[in-house]
Amino acid sequence: MAGIPHLERSELEDLARKALAEDLGEAGDITSKRIVRIDQPGRARIVGKSPGILAGIPVADAVFAAVDKGLAVEWRASDGAAIEPGMPLADLEGRARAILAAERVALNFLQHLSGVATLTSQFVQRCSPHGVRVLCTRKTAPGLRAVQRYAVAVGGGSLHRAGLFDAILIKTNHMRLSGGITEALKRTKANPNLEAEVEVRDLDELEEAISAGADRILLDNANLKTIAAAVKATRSRVFLEISGGVNLENVEAIAKLKPDAISVGRITHSVPSVDISLEVIGPAGVAPTAKP
Repeated sequence: MAGIPHLERSELEDLARKALAEDLGEAGDITSKRIVRIDQPGRARIVGKSPGILAGIPVADAVFAAVDKGLAVEWRASDGAAIEPGMPLADLEGRARAILAAERVALNFLQHLSGVATLTSQFVQRCSPHGVRVLCTRKTAPGLRAVQRYAVAVGGGSLHRAGLFDAILIKTNHMRLSGGITEALKRTKANPNLEAEVEVRDLDELEEAISAGADRILLDNANLKTIAAAVKATRSRVFLEISGGVNLENVEAIAKLKPDAISVGRITHSVPSVDISLEVIGPAGVAPTAKP
Protein backbone atom coordinates (compact mmCIF):
# COMPACT_ATOMS: atom_id res chain seq x y z
CA MET A 1 0.00 0.00 0.00
CA ALA A 2 1.35 3.37 -0.98
CA GLY A 3 2.40 5.62 1.86
CA ILE A 4 2.47 2.84 4.49
CA PRO A 5 5.70 2.98 6.51
CA HIS A 6 7.94 -0.06 6.55
CA LEU A 7 8.09 -1.93 9.85
CA GLU A 8 11.51 -3.35 10.62
CA ARG A 9 11.42 -7.09 11.22
CA SER A 10 13.85 -6.87 14.14
CA GLU A 11 11.67 -4.26 15.86
CA LEU A 12 8.55 -6.38 15.39
CA GLU A 13 10.31 -9.44 16.78
CA ASP A 14 11.46 -7.46 19.81
CA LEU A 15 7.97 -6.03 20.37
CA ALA A 16 6.42 -9.49 20.11
CA ARG A 17 8.91 -11.00 22.58
CA LYS A 18 8.29 -8.26 25.15
CA ALA A 19 4.52 -8.52 24.85
CA LEU A 20 4.61 -12.31 25.14
CA ALA A 21 6.88 -12.11 28.18
CA GLU A 22 4.22 -10.07 29.98
CA ASP A 23 1.64 -12.78 29.34
CA LEU A 24 3.64 -15.99 29.60
CA GLY A 25 6.21 -15.09 32.25
CA GLU A 26 8.67 -17.87 33.05
CA ALA A 27 6.06 -20.58 33.61
CA GLY A 28 4.22 -20.20 30.30
CA ASP A 29 0.53 -20.97 29.80
CA ILE A 30 -0.05 -23.09 32.90
CA THR A 31 -3.73 -23.69 32.06
CA SER A 32 -3.06 -25.16 28.63
CA LYS A 33 -0.13 -27.19 29.94
CA ARG A 34 -2.53 -29.03 32.24
CA ILE A 35 -5.32 -29.49 29.72
CA VAL A 36 -3.84 -29.72 26.22
CA ARG A 37 -1.32 -32.39 25.20
CA ILE A 38 2.03 -30.97 24.13
CA ASP A 39 1.70 -32.54 20.67
CA GLN A 40 -2.04 -31.95 20.21
CA PRO A 41 -2.75 -30.33 16.84
CA GLY A 42 -5.24 -27.56 16.41
CA ARG A 43 -6.94 -25.28 13.94
CA ALA A 44 -8.31 -21.84 14.69
CA ARG A 45 -9.84 -18.89 12.93
CA ILE A 46 -9.49 -15.16 13.62
CA VAL A 47 -12.88 -13.50 13.16
CA GLY A 48 -14.00 -9.89 13.08
CA LYS A 49 -16.78 -9.16 15.56
CA SER A 50 -17.41 -5.46 14.96
CA PRO A 51 -17.05 -3.11 11.98
CA GLY A 52 -13.70 -1.42 11.42
CA ILE A 53 -10.51 -1.25 9.37
CA LEU A 54 -8.06 -4.11 9.76
CA ALA A 55 -4.49 -3.21 10.78
CA GLY A 56 -1.65 -5.01 12.48
CA ILE A 57 -1.03 -8.15 10.43
CA PRO A 58 2.80 -7.80 10.51
CA VAL A 59 2.72 -7.51 14.30
CA ALA A 60 0.40 -10.48 14.74
CA ASP A 61 2.61 -12.54 12.41
CA ALA A 62 5.62 -11.68 14.58
CA VAL A 63 3.76 -12.88 17.67
CA PHE A 64 2.79 -16.20 16.09
CA ALA A 65 6.34 -16.76 14.84
CA ALA A 66 7.82 -15.90 18.24
CA VAL A 67 5.67 -18.56 19.91
CA ASP A 68 6.14 -21.25 17.27
CA LYS A 69 7.67 -20.84 13.81
CA GLY A 70 5.73 -23.96 12.81
CA LEU A 71 2.37 -22.22 13.10
CA ALA A 72 0.82 -21.81 9.66
CA VAL A 73 -1.14 -18.57 9.32
CA GLU A 74 -3.22 -17.86 6.23
CA TRP A 75 -4.64 -14.35 6.13
CA ARG A 76 -7.98 -14.02 4.38
CA ALA A 77 -7.96 -10.20 4.50
CA SER A 78 -5.26 -7.56 4.18
CA ASP A 79 -4.45 -4.53 6.30
CA GLY A 80 -6.74 -1.74 5.17
CA ALA A 81 -9.67 -4.09 4.53
CA ALA A 82 -13.09 -3.20 5.90
CA ILE A 83 -14.06 -5.62 8.68
CA GLU A 84 -17.64 -6.81 8.90
CA PRO A 85 -19.10 -8.72 11.87
CA GLY A 86 -18.54 -12.46 11.37
CA MET A 87 -15.88 -11.90 8.71
CA PRO A 88 -13.04 -14.50 8.69
CA LEU A 89 -9.70 -12.71 8.87
CA ALA A 90 -7.20 -15.58 9.16
CA ASP A 91 -6.90 -19.35 9.56
CA LEU A 92 -4.23 -20.93 11.76
CA GLU A 93 -2.96 -24.49 11.96
CA GLY A 94 -0.30 -26.03 14.18
CA ARG A 95 0.26 -27.01 17.80
CA ALA A 96 -2.83 -26.18 19.84
CA ARG A 97 -0.76 -24.99 22.80
CA ALA A 98 1.09 -22.53 20.57
CA ILE A 99 -2.16 -21.14 19.20
CA LEU A 100 -3.49 -20.60 22.72
CA ALA A 101 -0.23 -19.06 23.95
CA ALA A 102 -0.19 -16.51 21.11
CA GLU A 103 -3.92 -15.81 21.07
CA ARG A 104 -4.33 -12.89 23.48
CA VAL A 105 -1.17 -11.00 22.57
CA ALA A 106 -1.86 -11.24 18.83
CA LEU A 107 -5.46 -10.16 19.34
CA ASN A 108 -4.44 -7.25 21.58
CA PHE A 109 -2.29 -5.87 18.79
CA LEU A 110 -4.88 -6.50 16.08
CA GLN A 111 -7.73 -4.99 18.09
CA HIS A 112 -5.81 -1.87 19.11
CA LEU A 113 -4.15 -1.18 15.78
CA SER A 114 -7.39 -1.81 13.91
CA GLY A 115 -8.95 0.72 16.29
CA VAL A 116 -6.27 3.26 15.35
CA ALA A 117 -6.86 2.66 11.63
CA THR A 118 -10.63 2.80 12.06
CA LEU A 119 -10.71 6.09 13.97
CA THR A 120 -8.15 7.61 11.61
CA SER A 121 -10.32 6.61 8.65
CA GLN A 122 -13.32 8.33 10.21
CA PHE A 123 -11.38 11.59 10.54
CA VAL A 124 -10.03 11.25 7.01
CA GLN A 125 -13.53 10.73 5.61
CA ARG A 126 -14.58 14.07 7.08
CA CYS A 127 -11.46 15.99 5.98
CA SER A 128 -10.44 14.62 2.60
CA PRO A 129 -13.40 16.11 0.65
CA HIS A 130 -12.03 19.52 1.65
CA GLY A 131 -8.44 18.71 0.66
CA VAL A 132 -7.21 18.69 4.27
CA ARG A 133 -4.77 16.06 5.54
CA VAL A 134 -5.14 14.33 8.91
CA LEU A 135 -1.84 14.09 10.82
CA CYS A 136 -0.92 11.92 13.78
CA THR A 137 1.04 13.26 16.76
CA ARG A 138 3.65 12.06 19.27
CA LYS A 139 0.82 11.21 21.71
CA THR A 140 1.38 7.49 21.35
CA ALA A 141 1.57 4.58 23.78
CA PRO A 142 5.17 4.10 24.95
CA GLY A 143 6.89 1.45 22.85
CA LEU A 144 4.12 1.34 20.25
CA ARG A 145 4.84 4.48 18.22
CA ALA A 146 6.10 2.71 15.10
CA VAL A 147 3.15 0.34 14.86
CA GLN A 148 0.60 3.02 15.75
CA ARG A 149 2.00 5.25 13.00
CA TYR A 150 1.73 2.27 10.67
CA ALA A 151 -1.95 1.90 11.60
CA VAL A 152 -2.56 5.63 11.08
CA ALA A 153 -1.24 5.29 7.54
CA VAL A 154 -3.37 2.17 6.96
CA GLY A 155 -6.39 4.28 7.93
CA GLY A 156 -5.49 6.93 5.37
CA GLY A 157 -3.84 9.43 7.72
CA SER A 158 -0.57 11.26 7.15
CA LEU A 159 2.50 11.08 9.35
CA HIS A 160 3.88 14.00 11.35
CA ARG A 161 7.38 13.89 12.82
CA ALA A 162 8.30 10.50 14.24
CA GLY A 163 10.01 11.98 17.30
CA LEU A 164 12.08 14.81 18.69
CA PHE A 165 14.95 13.67 16.47
CA ASP A 166 13.60 14.26 12.96
CA ALA A 167 11.89 17.66 12.85
CA ILE A 168 11.90 21.01 14.65
CA LEU A 169 8.70 22.06 16.39
CA ILE A 170 9.03 25.12 18.62
CA LYS A 171 6.47 24.89 21.39
CA THR A 172 5.45 27.26 24.19
CA ASN A 173 8.01 25.87 26.64
CA HIS A 174 10.81 26.44 24.12
CA MET A 175 9.69 30.05 23.74
CA ARG A 176 9.67 30.58 27.49
CA LEU A 177 13.18 29.22 27.76
CA SER A 178 14.56 31.20 24.82
CA GLY A 179 12.79 34.53 25.21
CA GLY A 180 10.00 34.24 22.65
CA ILE A 181 9.11 33.17 19.12
CA THR A 182 11.53 35.40 17.27
CA GLU A 183 14.55 34.43 19.35
CA ALA A 184 13.67 30.73 19.22
CA LEU A 185 13.40 30.86 15.44
CA LYS A 186 16.65 32.79 15.18
CA ARG A 187 18.42 30.01 17.04
CA THR A 188 16.90 27.24 14.92
CA LYS A 189 17.69 29.10 11.70
CA ALA A 190 21.36 28.82 12.55
CA ASN A 191 20.97 25.49 10.74
CA PRO A 192 19.19 26.46 7.53
CA ASN A 193 18.89 22.84 6.36
CA LEU A 194 16.04 22.11 8.76
CA GLU A 195 12.52 23.47 8.46
CA ALA A 196 11.10 24.97 11.65
CA GLU A 197 7.47 24.69 12.72
CA VAL A 198 6.15 27.03 15.42
CA GLU A 199 3.21 26.41 17.74
CA VAL A 200 1.13 29.57 18.23
CA ARG A 201 -1.93 30.34 20.32
CA ASP A 202 -3.38 33.43 18.65
CA LEU A 203 -3.15 35.65 15.58
CA ASP A 204 -0.52 37.95 17.08
CA GLU A 205 1.83 35.04 17.68
CA LEU A 206 1.03 33.73 14.21
CA GLU A 207 2.08 37.00 12.58
CA GLU A 208 5.25 37.11 14.66
CA ALA A 209 6.13 33.56 13.62
CA ILE A 210 5.59 34.35 9.94
CA SER A 211 7.67 37.54 10.16
CA ALA A 212 10.46 35.65 11.93
CA GLY A 213 10.66 33.10 9.14
CA ALA A 214 8.67 30.08 10.33
CA ASP A 215 8.34 27.39 7.68
CA ARG A 216 5.20 25.92 9.22
CA ILE A 217 2.64 27.15 11.76
CA LEU A 218 0.74 25.01 14.25
CA LEU A 219 -2.27 26.88 15.61
CA ASP A 220 -3.30 25.25 18.88
CA ASN A 221 -6.71 25.23 20.58
CA ALA A 222 -8.26 28.02 18.51
CA ASN A 223 -11.93 28.68 17.81
CA LEU A 224 -13.38 28.62 14.29
CA LYS A 225 -13.24 32.41 13.92
CA THR A 226 -9.53 32.46 14.75
CA ILE A 227 -8.86 29.48 12.47
CA ALA A 228 -10.61 31.20 9.58
CA ALA A 229 -8.50 34.33 10.08
CA ALA A 230 -5.34 32.20 10.35
CA VAL A 231 -6.13 30.44 7.09
CA LYS A 232 -6.55 33.79 5.37
CA ALA A 233 -3.30 35.11 6.87
CA THR A 234 -1.20 32.09 5.92
CA ARG A 235 -2.61 31.20 2.51
CA SER A 236 0.23 31.03 -0.04
CA ARG A 237 2.66 32.22 2.65
CA VAL A 238 3.23 29.33 5.06
CA PHE A 239 1.90 25.85 5.84
CA LEU A 240 -0.86 25.92 8.49
CA GLU A 241 -1.68 23.03 10.80
CA ILE A 242 -4.57 23.09 13.26
CA SER A 243 -4.39 21.14 16.51
CA GLY A 244 -5.98 20.88 19.94
CA GLY A 245 -9.49 19.85 20.93
CA VAL A 246 -10.19 18.20 17.58
CA ASN A 247 -12.86 15.49 17.59
CA LEU A 248 -15.25 13.82 15.14
CA GLU A 249 -17.96 16.34 15.98
CA ASN A 250 -15.96 19.46 15.06
CA VAL A 251 -13.31 18.29 12.61
CA GLU A 252 -15.40 18.79 9.46
CA ALA A 253 -16.22 22.37 10.42
CA ILE A 254 -12.48 23.00 10.78
CA ALA A 255 -11.71 21.21 7.51
CA LYS A 256 -14.23 23.37 5.64
CA LEU A 257 -12.07 26.40 6.48
CA LYS A 258 -9.28 24.67 4.48
CA PRO A 259 -6.14 24.75 6.59
CA ASP A 260 -3.36 22.61 5.14
CA ALA A 261 -3.65 19.90 7.81
CA ILE A 262 -5.29 18.97 11.09
CA SER A 263 -3.34 16.98 13.67
CA VAL A 264 -5.33 14.69 15.96
CA GLY A 265 -3.85 13.15 19.10
CA ARG A 266 -6.85 10.97 19.84
CA ILE A 267 -6.26 8.71 16.81
CA THR A 268 -3.41 7.16 18.78
CA HIS A 269 -4.06 7.93 22.45
CA SER A 270 -7.82 7.45 22.81
CA VAL A 271 -9.02 4.81 20.38
CA PRO A 272 -11.68 2.18 21.04
CA SER A 273 -10.56 -1.29 20.03
CA VAL A 274 -12.16 -3.21 17.18
CA ASP A 275 -13.65 -6.47 18.47
CA ILE A 276 -11.71 -9.41 17.00
CA SER A 277 -11.68 -12.95 18.34
CA LEU A 278 -9.85 -16.24 17.83
CA GLU A 279 -11.94 -19.40 17.78
CA VAL A 280 -10.60 -22.96 17.87
CA ILE A 281 -12.43 -24.83 15.10
CA GLY A 282 -10.95 -28.30 15.40
CA PRO A 283 -7.83 -30.40 15.27
CA ALA A 284 -5.46 -30.14 12.32
CA GLY A 285 -6.61 -31.86 9.17
CA VAL A 286 -10.29 -31.74 10.11
CA ALA A 287 -12.65 -29.49 8.19
CA PRO A 288 -13.86 -26.52 10.26
CA THR A 289 -17.33 -26.74 11.78
CA ALA A 290 -17.62 -23.00 12.43
CA LYS A 291 -19.48 -20.86 9.94
CA PRO A 292 -17.11 -19.39 7.29
